Amino acid sequence: MASEATGGILDKGVQRQIALPWRQAFTISMRNVTLRLGRAAVTGTGVVLGIAFLMSVWTNQVIQQGLHDYDIKRARSVAATDIGQAEAEAGRKADLAKNYWLVVMSLLVCGVGITNALLMSVTERFREIGTMKCLGALDEFIVRLFLIEAAVLGCLGSVTGALLGHLVVLLIGCIKNGFTLPAKMNWVHMLGYLGLSIAIGIILSLFAAFWPAMRAAKMPPAAALRTEI
Repeated sequence: MASEATGGILDKGVQRQIALPWRQAFTISMRNVTLRLGRAAVTGTGVVLGIAFLMSVWTNQVIQQGLHDYDIKRARSVAATDIGQAEAEAGRKADLAKNYWLVVMSLLVCGVGITNALLMSVTERFREIGTMKCLGALDEFIVRLFLIEAAVLGCLGSVTGALLGHLVVLLIGCIKNGFTLPAKMNWVHMLGYLGLSIAIGIILSLFAAFWPAMRAAKMPPAAALRTEI
């Protein structure tokens, strides 16, 4: 009976030790980001550049559509408007196909950069990961740490990149077409693109971080502690 009671207490103790709350995992992840600002800056810069380019394409699309709709409203000849609309639509489709191809390539490069940065982060933290696993941390907790870290960097980078890409293109558009341009734009679509670009950046960061996180979680504790960096 005593051994069974002791075993039950140990099981409960181990369960409490391993099942760390999300708040504590978030605190540890933020500490890791703070201690490795250089690595975080490299990872975040990749997200900023990729999302900024994506948002610049979408902002330019909304600007061109707004100018086109404004010209249609001011046009007096219906026939001339139809011809101009057909030509403008063909030109926009060609430009969009080209721009989206560039966006896809930039996002792929961004994803590879994030994956490489997080793999290097795993390599630098072999001993830390081994120590946590020796203290009872499960694979799930290790994965959670890296995914939270990637989500934080992805969120900050995506917001910064989206605002940067939008503001730069909007400023250039105002210089070329006048500062009444914002009144001609469809801001419902613009805000939708802004939210979508941020979501894409976060999802891309999580997807790129999944493999490094799994690699860290599957690492044997003893091997990690013996590793010399």
